[in-house]
Order: sequence, then C-alpha cells, then structure tokens
Amino acid sequence: MAHQRIRPFNTRDTYPEQKLDNDLAQAVVTHGGRIVWMRGQCPQELDTAENIDSHDPAEQTHKVMQNIRQLIEEAGGQMEHLVKVVVYITDVRHREAVYRTMGEYIRGVHPVSTGLVVQALARPEWLVEIDATAVIPD
Repeated sequence: MAHQRIRPFNTRDTYPEQKLDNDLAQAVVTHGGRIVWMRGQCPQELDTAENIDSHDPAEQTHKVMQNIRQLIEEAGGQMEHLVKVVVYITDVRHREAVYRTMGEYIRGVHPVSTGLVVQALARPEWLVEIDATAVIPD
C-alpha cells in the first residue's frame, strides 16, 4: 500500500444511527514529504469515538486539539509540523473561545488557518471540528 493509514475505522461503527458504511482513517501519511492528512477532529475520544461530556466550546476545542496532537505524534511528528487547520464552528459567538484554546496548542507554530461558521456538524452536541494537515520532515 502506498500510504500509511492511522486508526482506520468504518462509519457504521462510529455513526450507527446514520446507517453509513465508509472506510475512513483518522490520518493518512504519504511518503516523499511525510504529509499527514487528518480527518476533521471532533470532541470525542479517539479510541472509543465517545463524545466528551461537555457543551463548552473551549473544553471541546481542548479535546479536538489533543486529538490532533496525538495523531501527529502517532505519525512520528510533533505539533511544530502542523501546517494547516480548517476550523468549523456552529456559532460565531464561540469563535473567541475556540481560537483562544486552539492558540494554546499552536503557539510558535504558525500554521495557515481557515475558519468557517456552519449550520451544524455531524452530531448536534458538537460545537467545533478542526481539519488539520501536518508535514513531517524526512
């Protein structure tokens, strides 16, 4: 296989109520540049897909960023290898809390960033989702 899949899963296991059947991965590492493509991270546990018990945007963002850091580290990198984030929030009033919390994890890193306010995410209790890409030097 050309690419390394980190934490492969099927959506029928993580979204049983939605009757989906998609083979996905939490991250994909490509060779010849070691790019880490991460699935949009939500406020849930990577090992169990259980949501954290919080409706606070800052607490949800902490979990999202912890997941991103864990996936980069599992791929052999560090947060300094983060190059891009796309932040999705469901309420513009959460922007400050989300970005302030995210800033704790990317201080000194300087990734490019895009932010979007969306009507909803895959689960109604999620307030934030972050899509991230890292490049691990050879």
